[in-house]
Amino acid sequence: MAKETLNPFEIAQKQIKSACDKLNADPAVYEILKNPMRVLEVSFPVKLDNGTVKTFVGYRSQHNNAVGPFKGGLRFHPDVTKDEVKALSTWMTFKCSVAGIPYGGGKGGMAINPKDYSKAELERISKGFAKAISPIIGEKVDIPAPDVNTNGQIMSWMVDAYEEVAGKSTKGVFTGKPLEFGGSLARTEATGYGVNLTAKKALAKLNIDVKGATYAVQGFGNVGFYTAYYAHKDGAKIVAFSNSDVAIYNENGIDMEAVIKDFEENGRIAANKGYGKDITNAELLELEVDVLAPCALENQITSENADRIKAKVVAEGANGPTTPEADEILFKKGIVVIPDILANSGGVVVSYFEWVQNLQSYYWPFEEVQQKEDALLSGAFEDVWTLASEYKVDLRNAAYMKSIERISKAMKLRGWY
Repeated sequence: MAKETLNPFEIAQKQIKSACDKLNADPAVYEILKNPMRVLEVSFPVKLDNGTVKTFVGYRSQHNNAVGPFKGGLRFHPDVTKDEVKALSTWMTFKCSVAGIPYGGGKGGMAINPKDYSKAELERISKGFAKAISPIIGEKVDIPAPDVNTNGQIMSWMVDAYEEVAGKSTKGVFTGKPLEFGGSLARTEATGYGVNLTAKKALAKLNIDVKGATYAVQGFGNVGFYTAYYAHKDGAKIVAFSNSDVAIYNENGIDMEAVIKDFEENGRIAANKGYGKDITNAELLELEVDVLAPCALENQITSENADRIKAKVVAEGANGPTTPEADEILFKKGIVVIPDILANSGGVVVSYFEWVQNLQSYYWPFEEVQQKEDALLSGAFEDVWTLASEYKVDLRNAAYMKSIERISKAMKLRGWY
C-alpha cells in the first residue's frame, strides 16, 4: 500500500485527479489544472529596528484564471513553503468555483512569525512584500486577502504600498480591509458563519435539529470562534474547543456567553477559566459529537486517527485538515465531511462582495451581506449534495466535480483545450 502523503500540493493534485476521473473529463482538464499557472518567489530587504538589514523571502502562487482574476490570502507563518502556497492556490480555484463566484485561485505567504517583530518592523515587512509582488497583482488581475496571522491592518499597509507603485487609488486590490478603509460589513464573521451554515444544512439532511446538537471546534481563532458563536446562536451546544494554548471539554456544554466575552475582550482564549476539563487536541477530534469543526491547520485527520472519529458531520473550517486516505475511511463509516472548499468558502464569498463594493464605491448593510452569503452558500451546498447523491460519491469529490464542470467549460470556451 502506498504511503500516505502529507504534502498539501500532492494531496490537492490527488483530489483533482479523483474528481476528473469520476466526471470522465477530457485528460486535458487535469493536465491544465494539476499545476499553478505561475508561482512567483520574491526576496526583499527590510531594515530592522536595531539598524540591521534582513532579507525576507515570500511567494505568490496563481493557479488558474479561466473564470476570473486570481483570489486568495497571504499568510505569515513559520511553516509556509512553496508547495503549501501552490496547494492553497489550487484549493482556492475550486473554492471560488464551487461557490459560483467569478474568481480563480491565488495564495501567498512568507515563512515568518509576526510575533518576532515590532509593529514598525511588521509594517515595513508587509509593505516590502506588497511591492515585491506588485507586478503580478491588481484589482482585475489578482486580489490578495488576509490569511493565517495577517489582518485588516496588514492589508491596509499593503494597499498603501501598492498604490505608491501604481500611482492611483486602487483599494480593491486587497480585500479583508478594515471598514474605515473600504472593508465590508460581515467580512470578519464570514468564514465561521459559512462553516456553521453548511454544518446546519448537513445536519438537516441527517434529520438532526441544530438546536441541542453538539459541536467540537478545533482551532479557536477567527474561523473557529465564529463557527462556535453562530452555532451557539442557533441553539447548538458547544462541548469542546481548542487553540494552541488550551483544549477544553465540558459534556454539559461550555458557557459560551463567558467564552464570547473573554474572546471579545482579549482577542483569544489564553487560559481555561473553569470552562470545563483540560483535554488534548487529539482527544477533541475523537469526541462523540454531532459536528466536529477542524478550524486549525492541515492534516489533522489522517489514516492514523480517522477510524476513531465519531462525529456525524465534519465541517472543515481549515484548509486541508483531512487527508484523502482519511476521507475514504470516513466515507465508509457514513460520516458526512463538508469539504473545506465548500465549508469555509464564506470568507472568499464576502471578500468577493467587498471587491464588488470597492469597484462601485457603494456599500451594503450587514444584514444584506449575510443574506447574500447565505443565498450563495445554500445554493452551492444543495448543488454539491445533489451531485454527490447522483454519482454516489462523498461531498469532497462532488464539490471538486461541480467546480471542474464550471472551470472546464470556461477553459473550453477560451480555447485552452
